[in-house]
Amino acid sequence: MTMTTLAASLVAIVELPYAYDALEPYVSAETLHFHHDKHYAGYVAKLAELTEGTRYADMSLEEIVRSSDGAIFNNAAQALNHVIYFEQLAPKAKHHPSGRLLRAIDERFGSLDELKKRMTNMATTLFGSGWVWLAADHDGELYILSKPNAGTPLTDGLIPLLCLDVWEHAYYIDYRNIRKDAIENLWRVIDWSVVDERYRATE
Repeated sequence: MTMTTLAASLVAIVELPYAYDALEPYVSAETLHFHHDKHYAGYVAKLAELTEGTRYADMSLEEIVRSSDGAIFNNAAQALNHVIYFEQLAPKAKHHPSGRLLRAIDERFGSLDELKKRMTNMATTLFGSGWVWLAADHDGELYILSKPNAGTPLTDGLIPLLCLDVWEHAYYIDYRNIRKDAIENLWRVIDWSVVDERYRATE
């Protein structure tokens, strides 16, 4: 996710940066069609409807998330969360962070494997729907956050780096109720070069 995308117009649907079948067998084309074209696109459409003629109409998604509540917040946050989610995935993903981010992960969590273990456990045990985030403050300190519903680190003043979507529509077609398998396989297509780029915003 680039800063341009983060500030993208709320009425614009951000297209997938890969083909629908590019993440198979870990995420199926059918899942991506429903996840992107139905759920994510639905949030964007509803947000446009809710904000038409209001002070939010000319704001970026990030600005709306930071300044709204209720239905407008829920749809704006879900739209933005999905952009962050889809853009961190890649068919030829870089499987390890590097440089400053890798050092920060080692210092904070001990290892990349330990970070994955903690996030996977949070995602597996989160009751109901929501998101698990790796986020950073503006000094580069890392945090793992479990957020219900449309929750986002932006409301905590943090920079979102990586997210695990644990709404059922993100995995149920492929994995049914075995959420842990869905999360463990998602790590195979998370592109750490994208996460590295997001972390550079803290420099």
